[in-house]
Amino acid sequence: MNDTQTRQQAILELARLEGRVLVDALAERFAVSVQTIRKDLNQLCDQRLLKRMHGGAVLPSGIENLEYEARRNIAAAEKQAIGKAAAALIPNDASLFINIGTTTEAVSQALLDHSGLLVITNNINVANRMRIYPQFEVVIAGGVVRGSDGGIVGEAAAGFFSQFKVDYAVIGASALDEDGALLDFDYREVKVAQAIIANARHIILVADAGKFARTAPVRIARIDQIDTFVTDRSPSPAFTALCAAAGTILVETG
Repeated sequence: MNDTQTRQQAILELARLEGRVLVDALAERFAVSVQTIRKDLNQLCDQRLLKRMHGGAVLPSGIENLEYEARRNIAAAEKQAIGKAAAALIPNDASLFINIGTTTEAVSQALLDHSGLLVITNNINVANRMRIYPQFEVVIAGGVVRGSDGGIVGEAAAGFFSQFKVDYAVIGASALDEDGALLDFDYREVKVAQAIIANARHIILVADAGKFARTAPVRIARIDQIDTFVTDRSPSPAFTALCAAAGTILVETG
């Protein structure tokens, strides 16, 4: 990374932690000019990673999901670590669901050194990655394909998952509340996620801590429906206690 990319990544991290960033404070923090920061924010907003406000920028509104390729670049190192930790929970010769999302894709990447897996997914990107390896059997759901991310959603996909009972499910969420709610933007995707949860013996939620700084309108599930939550860090001691009370194993990679 060059200096500009490093600074912009740091600005994104600050926005994720604080919800917004201010031009003057950023200029002082990074010891650069106000004009340089404005250029950084303009570039980040052009990528829809941030949204301009008077005097700075904020995370995009909760009802506006980020473009898929842009989301790949958010917390990329954290997602890679989460993917490895989640994959380590899954033994060889297991059956599993893998849902839509950039973090679930990181899990699929980390699973490539496994063997004997039956992988059932509604994520075209996961299917394309894993289908070329002879040690996996890959089954893909039917339904409506979202052009934005290659996710297969809708009633047909939900019904498809209901045909199976698998060992593990790897799911993501667009947003998390500290009260334990898992949230998403598309009710069609939520229906599929709920079918996945209902038809797996062990549910693994994978999400970076930045998801606690976002909101989304549709409820997927509660944290007490999750067996293991793999994240880079818990947002608070209260949430850690909530997981313990729910019987959810919390795995922190940070």
